[in-house]
Amino acid sequence: MARIAVLTGGSTPERTVALAGAAKVAAALRGGGHEVTVFDTIEPGPLDPALERQRLGRAVGARPPSLAELRDLEAREDLPALVAGDLGRHDAVFLVLHGRQGEGGEVQELLEAAGIAFTGSDARSSRLAMDKDRSKRRLREAGVPTPDWVCWPADQPEISGLGLPLIVKPSRVGSTVGLSLMSDPNELDAAVGKALTFDDQVILERFLPGREYTAGVLGGQALGVGEIIPPDVIFDFHSKYTPGRAQEVFPAEIDEGLENRFLELALAAHEALALRDFSRVDFRLDAAGSPYCLEVNTLPGMTPTSLLPQSAAVAGISFEELCGRMIGLALKR
Repeated sequence: MARIAVLTGGSTPERTVALAGAAKVAAALRGGGHEVTVFDTIEPGPLDPALERQRLGRAVGARPPSLAELRDLEAREDLPALVAGDLGRHDAVFLVLHGRQGEGGEVQELLEAAGIAFTGSDARSSRLAMDKDRSKRRLREAGVPTPDWVCWPADQPEISGLGLPLIVKPSRVGSTVGLSLMSDPNELDAAVGKALTFDDQVILERFLPGREYTAGVLGGQALGVGEIIPPDVIFDFHSKYTPGRAQEVFPAEIDEGLENRFLELALAAHEALALRDFSRVDFRLDAAGSPYCLEVNTLPGMTPTSLLPQSAAVAGISFEELCGRMIGLALKR
C-alpha cells in the first residue's frame, strides 16, 4: 500500500466543505490499507491525530466562513513551503480542496513543479475549468450546449439579450457562493457587488427554468445521472449543505434517451476541457426540456452523500472503491 497525503482545508469560502470531505476520504483510504497523513493548508506540517479529529469532525454549516475569517486563514498559508516540505515524502497527494485555490491550478502547479503525483486534473486544465467564461467558450467550441452569458461589465443591450430572470455569479468560485438570481433590472448593481466580493471577474448568465441534473466521470467513463431538487429555485450553499434541505435523486427518474444524452454530454465536457481522472458535470434543462451544461467541477465534494460519490454508486462503485480508484490513477503517473 502507499503513503498518501490528504491535502485539505484552504482559505476559500468552501473550506468547511473540503474538511468534511477529507474526513471521509482519509477514513476510506485507511480502510483500503493506505498510510494516510492529513494536511491543512493553513498549517506548516501534518495534523496530529487530535487536531485531525477536531478539524475534520466539524459540520459544514449552512453558510460559508466570513470574509474576515478567510483573510485570517489566508495569512496563515504558505503553500510553497508546505509542498517543499512534508508533502514530498508521500507517494501521492489526494486533493480535497475547493474554490479557486484548490481547483484553480495554484496547488496543482506547485505539485507539478515539485514532481509530486496528485489526484485530478493538471494545473492548466484546472485553471480552464475553474474560469466559467473561458470554460464555457471551450464547451461551445466542442459543441456542448451551455447557457448564453456575458462578462461584467457589459453593455445594456447585451444584458437585456439574456432576458429575465438571469444569474449573476463570480466566475471562479464554486458552491454557488456569491450567486444571485436577478429578476429585476434594478437588482443588477447589488447582485454584481455581491459577486465581486468573492472574485474580480463576474458573469451574467441566462437563467434556464428547467430541472437540474448532474453526472460524474471517472477514468474516461460517464457514471450515473442524478437529479437535484432544491427547496427554492436555486441549489444554493444553504440547500447544498443543510441536511434535508434538498432532494438528490440517484438514479434520476428520466427516460433512457435523456439519460444517454446527459452521459454523452458529461463525457464530452470532460474531454473538451482536457480533464483527467474524474470530474462532475452539472446540467439544467431549458423550457423545451433540452439539457445545457452549467459547469464542470474538477474537485467535487467528497463525502459519501456528495454528488460525485452518489453518481458513482449508481454505477456500482462504493465510496471506498471510488477513493481507491482516484488515488490509483494518481499513483500510476
